[in-house]
Amino acid sequence: MAEGSGRTPLGPMEIEQIMARIPHRYPFLLVDRILELEPGRRIVGLKNVSANEPFFLGHFPEYPVMPGVLVIEAMAQVGGVLASFLPGTEGHLAYFASIDRCRFRRPVRPGDQLLTEVVVIKVRERVGKMQATGRVDGAVVADGVFTYSLVSLAEADKMLSDGRIVRRGEAARGQR
Repeated sequence: MAEGSGRTPLGPMEIEQIMARIPHRYPFLLVDRILELEPGRRIVGLKNVSANEPFFLGHFPEYPVMPGVLVIEAMAQVGGVLASFLPGTEGHLAYFASIDRCRFRRPVRPGDQLLTEVVVIKVRERVGKMQATGRVDGAVVADGVFTYSLVSLAEADKMLSDGRIVRRGEAARGQR
């Protein structure tokens, strides 16, 4: 997972490349594309917020609003992609350890494009901190400082198979 860990910016990442770096899948994969990536420093990710999202059925259906916890989760997933490029993250997943100074500034609604910028603050062995800012049409909708902790894929009963993070045993079933 640590390939490309130099400071050279990398091009955009499509959904298949994102899914090879974080374990989330529909309906909980909340990042559609990586627009900018400077390994070890910063990343910008995109979530297209559709009226068809399952959470809108029950979250203020008369005035649909993306739940704040899912805005934070989308931002954290972008940070997880960035963490996957840091040295020493090969064979590990980034898990939330804490959220600090989180603020919600305006709602995210169907039709919005949530752009998340995440910047590395500090990294120490298996723990790191990142500043995340979510914007819609240039206006900040949420921000906060996220701390993550690395857990080995083996500890999480996961493995890499054909460039995807899968549950142990799933790879063997798929090869039959």
